[in-house]
Amino acid sequence: MADEKKLSASEVRKTIAVSLAAAFGFVIALVWNQVVIGGLKVAGIDTTFVDIDLVGWLVYMVVAVVLTVVMVLLIIVIGRWGSK
Repeated sequence: MADEKKLSASEVRKTIAVSLAAAFGFVIALVWNQVVIGGLKVAGIDTTFVDIDLVGWLVYMVVAVVLTVVMVLLIIVIGRWGSK
């Protein structure tokens, strides 16, 4: 029989931590995508983005920055949890 390898709690935590970090990175990318598209629209470059003005784009920018900070902090916390 082949050697059966049992998963340790540490390996499971590491796998979960990496998966969650990737998911948080994806959320960050989605938010910044909207910020860039909104900025292009404000600059007069035709996009398929919903009509937005400068104030709306600035709101997206603030949301993107706040979400980026929160997600990066969560990535750090979960990364430390996963490395235990």
